[in-house]
Amino acid sequence: MFGNHFSSLTIPTSGADIHLLHAGCGAPLLLLHGYPQTHAIWHLTAPLLAQHFHVICPDLRGYGDSSKPASDATHAPYAKRAMAQDMVEVMAALGYDRFYVAGHDRGARVTHRLAKDYAQQIQKACVMDIAPTEYMFSHTDQAFATGYYHWFFLLQPDGLPEHMIGCDADYYLREKLRRWAAPGAEFHPQAVAEYLRCFRQPDAIHASCEDYRAAATIDLQHDAADAGKKIACPLLVLWGSQGFINRTYDVLAVWQQYAQQVEGRPLNCGHFLPEEAPAEVCEELLRFFS
Repeated sequence: MFGNHFSSLTIPTSGADIHLLHAGCGAPLLLLHGYPQTHAIWHLTAPLLAQHFHVICPDLRGYGDSSKPASDATHAPYAKRAMAQDMVEVMAALGYDRFYVAGHDRGARVTHRLAKDYAQQIQKACVMDIAPTEYMFSHTDQAFATGYYHWFFLLQPDGLPEHMIGCDADYYLREKLRRWAAPGAEFHPQAVAEYLRCFRQPDAIHASCEDYRAAATIDLQHDAADAGKKIACPLLVLWGSQGFINRTYDVLAVWQQYAQQVEGRPLNCGHFLPEEAPAEVCEELLRFFS
């Protein structure tokens, strides 16, 4: 899907082995995927961006072909802080101590943590189709609990979501793609096959649940500890005009509470911006990062 000029690597970090594809030359641009996907979400955007940047598309720990570290009662191995540290170590291994980053969904939450914990390394950042985790939990209401029911389902303990998803993981993933995309959106069969191959593995299902358990516990603790600390680097916010985030929040106004320099706009799509609106995503990223 990405083309032969993309190379595959696995880079060990202090907490996980991170699988990635990369290509291109120029300024380094890290692209981070979300749930329940892999680096393959960038297959329509990364080849074009690689004409202008050195594009790095990893699988987050717990996803794709990256390792799935054992977790614990604190869920710290799946904290966004741990995932962010993975990415800083990956970029250092590739020779970069400063870089651009764009993240979608869970990858956008890792991007948010990167921008806070590694302000010197992150030159500019883009988050796609999220509001900050702390803001969303603190403004929970019936509409949020209905639209984002999976947040509350996946954090349940004792293997309950793992068992229920594992009974038909293919159905669950396909249903997520359908529900979160705009009506009539189509996904490349090879990309869907890749998502299914990776997601249906029991350790991947468990790891993704740990990601959400961390979001409701240790991630909120980290957010509380640096409350009031705004992202210093320029921030681009993109979101789908046909998605939950657009219907629920004044997106730019929310992000202005969390970042010093914010710009952005909705794109005509649902949740999966890089696959539903790849041309517009590339246009925005090229403009912003260039």
